[in-house]
Amino acid sequence: MATTAVILAAGLGTRMKSRLPKVLHPILGDPSLLWVLRTLPRDLNAAVIVVHHGREQVLAALESWRAQGLLPCPVTTVDQGEPLGTGHALQACIPELDRLGATRVVILCGDVPLTTPATVARLCASEALLLAMDLEEPGAYGRVLQHPDGRLAGLVEAKDATTEQRAVRRVNGGAYALPWPALRTALQELRNDNAQREYYLTDAVAAVARGQRVAVEVCAPEELAGMNSRMDQAALQASAQRRINAHWMAEGVTFLHPGDTLVGPRVTLAQDIVIDPCVRLEGACSFGEGCRIGQGTVVADSDVAEAVEIRPYCVVERTRVGAGAKVGPFARLREGTLLEPGVHVGNFVETKKAHLHRGAKANHLAYLGDAEIGEGTNVGAGVITCNYDGVNKHRTLIGRNVFIGSDTQLVAPVEIGDGALIGAGSTITKDVPPDALALSRVPQTSREGGAAAIRARQKQATRVS
Repeated sequence: MATTAVILAAGLGTRMKSRLPKVLHPILGDPSLLWVLRTLPRDLNAAVIVVHHGREQVLAALESWRAQGLLPCPVTTVDQGEPLGTGHALQACIPELDRLGATRVVILCGDVPLTTPATVARLCASEALLLAMDLEEPGAYGRVLQHPDGRLAGLVEAKDATTEQRAVRRVNGGAYALPWPALRTALQELRNDNAQREYYLTDAVAAVARGQRVAVEVCAPEELAGMNSRMDQAALQASAQRRINAHWMAEGVTFLHPGDTLVGPRVTLAQDIVIDPCVRLEGACSFGEGCRIGQGTVVADSDVAEAVEIRPYCVVERTRVGAGAKVGPFARLREGTLLEPGVHVGNFVETKKAHLHRGAKANHLAYLGDAEIGEGTNVGAGVITCNYDGVNKHRTLIGRNVFIGSDTQLVAPVEIGDGALIGAGSTITKDVPPDALALSRVPQTSREGGAAAIRARQKQATRVS
């Protein structure tokens, strides 16, 4: 059976008050739509994304996720055009679902990010199923009406419900699995004679239920909660945070303060990691066993090996850190940085496209951009690789066991040979041979009594004024 998913992602999201489409607003760093896509089984026939508002932004996001290998199955899009309701969104998909040879359709909402993969798997395996939730205050949610044996009897929007129907606490979660032939027929017969003058998908679902059994499964409310406002977004993020942090604590990770630690859904953590308060880990990150991640640190899209210590208040982006390395405090590792095992990068050091080989050290106040630093090399405080000439970037190559003295500027392109020693305060513009001593300083002069004479002139000028 060719099961095809349809994800509704065309809405404007008026209450979000944003130029960003609602489905691209993030939860723990990942857009809501990506959360939904990630729940789909990999053996699914295909997924069709219904788009309209912010279409170009959504298409760009999908292409980026495709390039990163984040899409679980083939994905196509359908532009709904002028949105006339959820039923109209499915009507717009009829030609594409026919082309894909769909026999069963699973319908999800792109702004409902926390449905679990296990729940979606059950949905995809069902002949006909509706997901519902029980709420103490159902509010504006559509109500689920059931026969005594539990099968679906009907659905009614809150605006169209009677007083008796509004008292029902079981509400529609907006997720369905339905046979495509029956749903297709129901969609073609939809009418918009309702309070909103829209074509309701729920009317089509109810029509299918009149012809065959549609089961109802009740889920935890957080699994079906939608993101319609910034308050909703904050509540969803808090739920995702609790779920993810609880999972990793059960796997042997220590959170010193889980309530203010944010770990994204694509982060993987090994045993015996200790995470200090106010840490944020997002994107595709992995951390090896025994790491310590200091307070206030942000790590994104990076691979960190075992026994690494990232001290407080570091920013690490698109970086690879080798085993036993020490980073920070207050270090910034930018994209393209590679630290091999045992490297030390200390306070107020910034790197970009820098490769530091095993045991290299840059412990204080340095900028290392477009650079390769050899094994065992020591980079002193205040060292700068001057990699940009105003138009192009250039590389600095530093060999093994080199000593770069403090306050040195290395004007790229330049190469420093193995074992060289660069004197403090130098500006290096030419290659330095192996084991050479390189200096570039103005000769120092000293005048006996000069300081006393200057002070005397200063005092005299003060008395005159």
